[in-house]
Amino acid sequence: MNDSPTELDTEPHTHVAQAADALVLFGVTGDLAKKMLLPALYELVRKRLLDVPIVGVTRGGWSIDRLRKHAHEAVAAHGEVDEGAFAQFADLLRLATVDYDKPDSFRSIAEQTRGSRFRAHYLAIPPGLYGKAAACLAEAGLADDARLIVEKPFGHDLESARALQAELSEHFPEERLRRVDHYLGKDAIEDLLTIRFANTLLSETMHRHHVRCVQITMAEDFDVADRGGFYDATGAVRDVVQNHMLQMLAYLIMEAPRTSAAADILDERARALKAVRTVHPDDYVRGQYEGYTDVRGVRPGSTTETYAALRTFVDTDRWAGVPFTLRSGKALPTSATEIVVELYKAPFGYFHTACAQETDPNLIRLRISPHAGVTFDLLAQHEGDAETVDHISAKVDFTHLTGSGTAAYELVLTDAVSGDPRRFTRMDIVEESWRIVGDLLDAEDSPTAYRPGSWGPAEADDLTEAGWHRPARPA
Repeated sequence: MNDSPTELDTEPHTHVAQAADALVLFGVTGDLAKKMLLPALYELVRKRLLDVPIVGVTRGGWSIDRLRKHAHEAVAAHGEVDEGAFAQFADLLRLATVDYDKPDSFRSIAEQTRGSRFRAHYLAIPPGLYGKAAACLAEAGLADDARLIVEKPFGHDLESARALQAELSEHFPEERLRRVDHYLGKDAIEDLLTIRFANTLLSETMHRHHVRCVQITMAEDFDVADRGGFYDATGAVRDVVQNHMLQMLAYLIMEAPRTSAAADILDERARALKAVRTVHPDDYVRGQYEGYTDVRGVRPGSTTETYAALRTFVDTDRWAGVPFTLRSGKALPTSATEIVVELYKAPFGYFHTACAQETDPNLIRLRISPHAGVTFDLLAQHEGDAETVDHISAKVDFTHLTGSGTAAYELVLTDAVSGDPRRFTRMDIVEESWRIVGDLLDAEDSPTAYRPGSWGPAEADDLTEAGWHRPARPA
């Protein structure tokens, strides 16, 4: 792949996704809706960015008054409620009751969206129900003029992802399918493209001629808490590596899209992941924090990993030969997500560069959370001694960039209604992501135990030549 396109794409992009005039929210009583979706929808209404009916779908036992009370509690859990704005939000709420074993019951959704020309069906329900929900919507005549939005995970491996695609596409073709990875709604993730391509300082530096290695860390200082049953069936690779971390990697390694069109951005993300090598098990370290098997819902003797570290390479002209190491884990010393680009040291043999061989290299830290920004680790002369250098950091915070889950879901829900696909995952991207980690799934060996509060198994150090660059603790 060339480092940049040789010609500009001047052809207009004529396909425009149809905007929905009703949002149908399956799983409105569930945990995701309570923690993220309902507060995000309220914010959109408060900001005058959403004014379509919102139909909450339940399996029964709920009234519209109970739903509005539930929504108020969800919003209040995030802070002070603007009661005037909430009243507008509550007026948009509708209630539909369905039975997945009785497709006729899905006509209650049609009744609550009467007059709508195009619906957006958002499935915040267990993935095992995706296919049944799609089929019931189709049987009730609610699939033709509609879009289907599904939460991650999309399958649990490549084969199951393709099977799910086949099941859903019977009723919703690819152009009317959207797969949510809320990380794609984070400003700090999208900003990776701006940081790389709008700043020539970085666009020229991000190249194998200057970069020794790249490390991506997604650390969490908390354990699985009350999510033992879910997590034990998932593990770190499926939970965050296959989706969140590989999406970050794609934004980091992709070439500049030719235009701002969603198709061009998605094409470059797909092309980038196609260049990432499938990870070999020898380049993978899995760990499990001590005490994990005592968590409620975790199977006795579970071999599920709570820590994953891996190494891969990107076979493009820009990145050829540069090792990329990714790691994520629970019960680590801090919660932070960042990308560290380590540059080669200055050439040995010159007066002002000889001392640089004995100290740390230049680093570019692209901080995603908890505080978005960039930090440059540089060298400067020690006071009064030209043959000694001091290691200094130049830090820039991007305080205007949001990173919270609710803010990310505001963008995801906006695009779910508008139809803009750029913040969703396309099927070819899903396939490449599962392909990259496919040989690591369902390992039968026992993961290495590590102490909560540590940086995970020591064996992970063997994946790097320079050692792991640890994120700074949040101030």
